[in-house]
Amino acid sequence: MTDVVGTAGIDPNPVALVDLSIARRGLPSWLTTTDHKRIAILTMASSLVFLLTFGLMALTMRAQLAQPEQHLVSNQAYDELFTLHGSGMIYLVLTPLAIGMGLYLVPLQIGAPMVAAPKACLWSYWTYIFGGLIILLSAASTGGPDAGWYAYTPLSDSQNSPGYGMDLWILGVMLAVGAMMVMSGAVLWTALRMRAPGMSLLRMPVFTWSEVATCLMSVASFPSLLGAMGLLAVGRVDPSLFSHNTWNVAYQFLFWFYGHPVVYVMFFPFVGAVAEVIATFSGRKYFGYTFTVYSLLAFAAGSMAVFGHHMFTTHQSVNDYFSLSSIMLSVPAGVEYFGLIGTLVGGRIRYRTPMLFALAFIPQFLVGGLTGIMVATPVIDNQVHGTYFIVAHFHYTLFAGSVFGAFAGLYFWFPKATGVLLSERLGRINFWLMVIGTNMAFLPMFFSGFEGMPRRVVTYSDASGFGTLNLVSSIGAGILALGVGVFVYNALRSLILARSAGADPWGAGQTLEWTTSSPPPRFNFDGDHPIPPIRSYAPLLELARGPAPRRPGAAEEAAVGATAWPNEP
Repeated sequence: MTDVVGTAGIDPNPVALVDLSIARRGLPSWLTTTDHKRIAILTMASSLVFLLTFGLMALTMRAQLAQPEQHLVSNQAYDELFTLHGSGMIYLVLTPLAIGMGLYLVPLQIGAPMVAAPKACLWSYWTYIFGGLIILLSAASTGGPDAGWYAYTPLSDSQNSPGYGMDLWILGVMLAVGAMMVMSGAVLWTALRMRAPGMSLLRMPVFTWSEVATCLMSVASFPSLLGAMGLLAVGRVDPSLFSHNTWNVAYQFLFWFYGHPVVYVMFFPFVGAVAEVIATFSGRKYFGYTFTVYSLLAFAAGSMAVFGHHMFTTHQSVNDYFSLSSIMLSVPAGVEYFGLIGTLVGGRIRYRTPMLFALAFIPQFLVGGLTGIMVATPVIDNQVHGTYFIVAHFHYTLFAGSVFGAFAGLYFWFPKATGVLLSERLGRINFWLMVIGTNMAFLPMFFSGFEGMPRRVVTYSDASGFGTLNLVSSIGAGILALGVGVFVYNALRSLILARSAGADPWGAGQTLEWTTSSPPPRFNFDGDHPIPPIRSYAPLLELARGPAPRRPGAAEEAAVGATAWPNEP
């Protein structure tokens, strides 16, 4: 049993104690379920399958660029690869993973028996899958999508991208993004209106607050992308539409009004996951909770106001305003960083696999954040915008940052969702392979970008001097892929061995999901697993420490024995 993550609550019998077989539970019951936990598992599992699919496309591109003057794929195929890789990772991988994690955890963390609008969530999942399959089908159609994930005209019009591939891509994007918008609305409504007695807004866990901020951005900005895709579809029917620059500018504004907030949609939940992991494995309440909550809300509001910095080089934005507003976002970001670091100070740190991923998230995401401030300066952005410096920046943001936060959350909550434990030994191998591979793959891109290597080039000359840096990046991408493969093997192996996790395998859970069984019952809490008194955003830690001295007049506030759900709509 030493090869297993966690020790508390492990049954001494090492045989398969937990049967998670979909076949045993009934395949139709999964495909038609209205249980938010099953819908969330389906969503997150599907996003991980898409991660492997679009990751293979990235490996193909890295193989093409490993040496100068290679011709492993054609120019057209390479254009389609980077279009599908970029759009797939954003529309089908990170966004659904972030929202799916909230769909699973938010009702549990706030003590709700279910999610609001469960049938809408099921519809969202199947619409997301249908959209994802259409995007993949677009690559096999005549004239696959080749205009980048943002699909600027005239690259994406019917004259430069003839055939049905681009049309299918537009339809798939609209379905996938619309589905995630509906799912976000359900999670948001659940958090705001279905909290258990005693769970006030400022007693919601940090992760739940990160999902609230995420869902606010989703429901506010995702309609803008639907409008942009609709405009692009009309332009493909009538190519003369985009001959007027007004519509080109309108498309850019609509797209980036979605395009910048979605960056925060793809990392806010994982910041929340890292916060929960660090607090648990430090044995402390999260430091600076109130400031972090307000910073998340300020960050969400600010994200809607800085979209124009993506258009500095198009000369269609007010550079001074968007530059200043972008740099100001470093203030709430700094509050969140200090909260993470402050939680570590003075804590009794346990270096389990989730904690390793959480600790690596902090410096790696910082690199993405600091270089984001650099490219928010118009003078710098005009120099590096078309280079591999930008590729390095957003990969440090969305992979070295968000994906590491996601893996911290996956290792942390996997026992809760499945009832079984992951291997600690394989988890550490997974971690080190991903740390080495991530930094080998993306750090050299900063230097090749500074030296002038353009983005989206299918090859380069030997005289350019980019060969060594690209070879290191390609080797790093292979190591990174191996690390992801170890996680997949770890998950499948653990599900087969099925070593029981118990309700709280970490022995130090602080939030309500750790009070119920693993996996939780259909309606989250039952007579065997009642909701304990909620006196703070870390109710289980407060319970373990014993009741605090009661203030005069606090008796009513402490009473949480009501049987009704007053916040339920």
